[in-house]
Amino acid sequence: MAGEAQMTGRSGPLAGIRVVDLTSVVFGPYATQIMADMGAEVFKVEPPAGDNTRWITEGPVPGMGGIYVNVNRGKRGLMLDLRQDEDKAMLRQLIATADVFIHSMRGSAIKKLGFDYESVRAIRPDIVYTNCYGYSRRGPEGDKPAYDDTIQAECGIPYVQGLMNGEPGYVATIMADKVAGLHALYATMMALFHRERTGEGQEVEVTMFEAMSSFMLVEHANGAMFSPPTTPAFYHRAVERNRRPYKTKDGYVAALVYNDKHWNAFIDAIKPEWASDEFSTLAMRARQIGRVYGLLGETFLTRTTQEWLDTLQGLHIPCAPLRSTGELFENEHLNAIGFFEELDTPQGPVRFPGVPAWFSATPGRVHGPSPMLGEDNDAVRAELAENAEAIAAQADASK
Repeated sequence: MAGEAQMTGRSGPLAGIRVVDLTSVVFGPYATQIMADMGAEVFKVEPPAGDNTRWITEGPVPGMGGIYVNVNRGKRGLMLDLRQDEDKAMLRQLIATADVFIHSMRGSAIKKLGFDYESVRAIRPDIVYTNCYGYSRRGPEGDKPAYDDTIQAECGIPYVQGLMNGEPGYVATIMADKVAGLHALYATMMALFHRERTGEGQEVEVTMFEAMSSFMLVEHANGAMFSPPTTPAFYHRAVERNRRPYKTKDGYVAALVYNDKHWNAFIDAIKPEWASDEFSTLAMRARQIGRVYGLLGETFLTRTTQEWLDTLQGLHIPCAPLRSTGELFENEHLNAIGFFEELDTPQGPVRFPGVPAWFSATPGRVHGPSPMLGEDNDAVRAELAENAEAIAAQADASK
């Protein structure tokens, strides 16, 4: 079975770490996917209906959609009905062997099932227990449901998109889920690091709203952080309506003629008439960034995309062609570094986006395919029984 194969040969900085994963959709599963890539043994626990993400995109067989297959790769699959005592008992046995317990249920729901922090800590005192919520339980919206669209709206993304485009809009990626997933990952790793130094486990809470508020306010807090505020709460260059890929004679090009070095190189080679006090410093250009972008936009219409790429690269000005997401699979740089990993799976070959972090001594990798629903139930049940027998035998021997 795939699960049995995943038990051997796991490599990476988290090899030897066991994770009980009761998360669903993308927020939590993205965090635990990275843990699995980095060598952790992750047990994906799903209800009888399965994770909804199995069904929302297409795959080669029903229940194995692309998003699910990507964010649950390398995990072992358990299907447990936690309303049933037998399945609850199996989960408790698994928790006793684990380093991390992570879930994305509402606080009231996980407590009702009997797997809140206090209950799990009673089984494994040094466990790192990570809650993945929409909003912090410490606030008035602590039990409110959250989805990527609603969190984008709450943290200001459609607002700043409206400043740029004249109409509020979401960004075309599930940003809140993925950003929160990365926060859940680093928070869990920090708690594991603390446990490594002290032997002490703890409860961790990571929320989509707080994670995205922090993310958006990195630059958009701007002068609103000060008392009294010196600017509105947005970064004006980021929301400037002329900030967009430049249209060329035959397409588009992305370029950043921004700092003094790049600006001077550009005007010396392309627009010497712009060499005036009006634009001479970054601060001056920043104060009139809309006008600067507009003038650049008119200039980029005069050449083809390839001509601009050749010119800008020669001047060492940051630039790039516009690519589709599909073109990433054929990208020369990504393929040169072996970014994609192709695995044979029961559903056929799958080309996974690989591990974006490189380690000289403990490299991660895609350790296996995503599991079918409940694929590893029998194998894990047998392993837990064997483990219980070994513990009992050890106890008898010590008497």
